[in-house]
Amino acid sequence: MSRRWAFFPRKSSSFSGELSTQRKSSRRTEPNGGDDLLLRQVTGAGTSAAIASAEEGDEEDDRWSCMLSEILADIIKRVDASEDRWPLRRSVVACACVCRKWREVTTSIVRSPKESGMITFPSSLKQPGPPDTPMQCFIKRDQQSSTFHLYLGIAHTFADRGKFLMAAQRHKSGARSEYVLCIDADDLSQRSHAYMGKLRSDFLGTKFTFYDSQPPYDGAKPSNGRSGRRFASKQISPQVPAGNFKIGHITYKFNLLKTKGPRRMHCTLHLSPETTNSNPKSSLQVPPEPFVMKNKAPRWHEHLQCWCLNFHGRVTVASVKNFQLVAVGDEETVLLQFGKVGDDMFTMDYTYPLSAFQAFLICLTCFGNKIGCE
Repeated sequence: MSRRWAFFPRKSSSFSGELSTQRKSSRRTEPNGGDDLLLRQVTGAGTSAAIASAEEGDEEDDRWSCMLSEILADIIKRVDASEDRWPLRRSVVACACVCRKWREVTTSIVRSPKESGMITFPSSLKQPGPPDTPMQCFIKRDQQSSTFHLYLGIAHTFADRGKFLMAAQRHKSGARSEYVLCIDADDLSQRSHAYMGKLRSDFLGTKFTFYDSQPPYDGAKPSNGRSGRRFASKQISPQVPAGNFKIGHITYKFNLLKTKGPRRMHCTLHLSPETTNSNPKSSLQVPPEPFVMKNKAPRWHEHLQCWCLNFHGRVTVASVKNFQLVAVGDEETVLLQFGKVGDDMFTMDYTYPLSAFQAFLICLTCFGNKIGCE
């Protein structure tokens, strides 16, 4: 039962009482039943009036969903076109919150980040970014609470607060570290409705496994291991999988001798069929081919006596955490770059085929102690 019907006023209650009184009076004074037919007609008319009144109230409540699809689509297109930058995208989100029909029309009109270069809905966080211009984000670290907040940069400077995208919190599980990612900074738990996925490291801190709360493709099976389980029980709800879905891993090369030099990373991701195949329906039940990346090798600068990479002004502080990821076989196109700009401030710029969720997972692997490589 919906809330609308739960609070619907009983407009016919008084009419029913009058009708009951009339029926009793009629039975006492009209034994021949001559007026009984008339009473039935009046009763039918009253019932019809009550039904018509209820339908009128129902239509009044659903006046937004009764709008013509052509007019509704034109309104949402105008709102979408007028909000080409943050933080004004809130009106597009408000249109999707009116009712189910508005949500369906809005989601069909609003383009993905790959096409528009904008993040509008939470689902956009797991969609690939634009291929031409990288999405510029930054990460704020809180060392006391071991939390990391990802923001979408509005301006090229960090004076203004960006748009919050998601947050992560680091937990210790024995000798391992685990990062839980949520779109609600106040509810960082795997049991939360805002839960998106997690990241888990090995004992040495050199290998990390990525988990997603949603299946990356149709037919994907959740992880059966204890580390990949989301809830303590096997099944909470048919709509909520109890396990996480493994979507990739990243490995840091061992450096047991502690020699000075940049970290070397090797990342493997299972991208969604929408990213790797022009016809997603042809491979719904087949796992996509793994996408392999590695860090771009820096060059040694003789004058500065340090390893250098061109971050195009997006990184200002030298750190062993700074890196650039490229696809294996194409070392010129930077798909993800991460670097330090302050004590607890880092930039994160990503592009197609990576999503904000995947890029955030990769960048989180740079934090924490790594016994095996430094």
